[in-house]
Amino acid sequence: MSSKYCHESRATLIIRVFPTDLNNHRTLFGGKILADMDMTASITASRHARTKCVTASIDHVDFLHPVTEQDCISYESFIVLTGRSSMVIFVKAIAENLLTGDRRVAATSFLTFVGMKDDKTVPVPSIILETEEERELAEIAKARIENRKNNKLISKNIASIISTKPLKLRQNEE
Repeated sequence: MSSKYCHESRATLIIRVFPTDLNNHRTLFGGKILADMDMTASITASRHARTKCVTASIDHVDFLHPVTEQDCISYESFIVLTGRSSMVIFVKAIAENLLTGDRRVAATSFLTFVGMKDDKTVPVPSIILETEEERELAEIAKARIENRKNNKLISKNIASIISTKPLKLRQNEE
C-alpha cells in the first residue's frame, strides 16, 4: 500500500452561524461544533483510506473562543498520523466575524478514525507530512495517544463500578 501526501485528503467546511445554532448564551452550541468536526474529519478519513471509516475516538475538544451570530465558522481537517488501520485527524475550527474580518481559532481536536470493510479493520496508507505545522501536530498526536490510553483504562474502571440500573430501580433497592 503506497503512502499519500497530507494535502491529498484535506477537507474544509464553511458554515454561516444562524440564530437556531445558538445556545442560551447566544454562542454556537458546542455539540454543533463537535458534529461538524466529526463530519469534516470523516471526509478526510474516507479520502485518505478510500474505504468505509468509523470514528474510533474524539480527543477532548478545546473550545478556545466563542462563536456568535456575526460569524461564519470554517473547519479544516487533515491527517497527522497513521497506524495500520487507524488515522489521527487534526481538526481546527476558525471563526470569522463577517462584519470585521477578525479571525480566531474557536476550537481544536484530534479525532481517530479506523478503516473498515465487512466489519473488520483494514490497512490504510501511511501519511507523508509536508509542512512544519503537520509535523508538530503529529508529535502532539503521539503524546495524546498515550494520554488517551491511560484515560481509557480509567473509563473502563469507572464502567466496572457504576450501576446500569435506572435511577428509580436503584432508589427502591435502598
